[in-house]
Amino acid sequence: MTTQTLLEEKRRKFRFQMERELRYKLLAEATVVTTGAGCTVDISSNGIAFLGQHKLEPGTLVELSISWPVLLGEACAMRLIVFGRIVRSEGFRSACTIDKYEFRTQARTVRETPIPIRNDGALRRWAETLKTKEMVARATA
Repeated sequence: MTTQTLLEEKRRKFRFQMERELRYKLLAEATVVTTGAGCTVDISSNGIAFLGQHKLEPGTLVELSISWPVLLGEACAMRLIVFGRIVRSEGFRSACTIDKYEFRTQARTVRETPIPIRNDGALRRWAETLKTKEMVARATA
């Protein structure tokens, strides 16, 4: 990065350039409404920038499933699962927060058919937790 780029950078955390395959799910009204695929652009401890198949609206809840470059026990592929909110979007490039994350093992084979839209329990539970926290915050304000 040039000195000018560093001065213009307003993010609190350094972003690491990392291009990894990802899949995403968008949530609205406690229902998965859209799924897609793409790749990461960069990642930090607070957020991820990525390219996807859709133009995403800021504020939308999202789950990213990212292929992880390190194997578990030198044999098992891993995925980083991120729950967050879209904070900005320009065309097909979007950025989201990392509000919650977990690592999961990955299936040995890749599906050739499109991933069916389903209401994933983990994503829905996380969204309900957010809604409850927001209601409590409003009630105590």
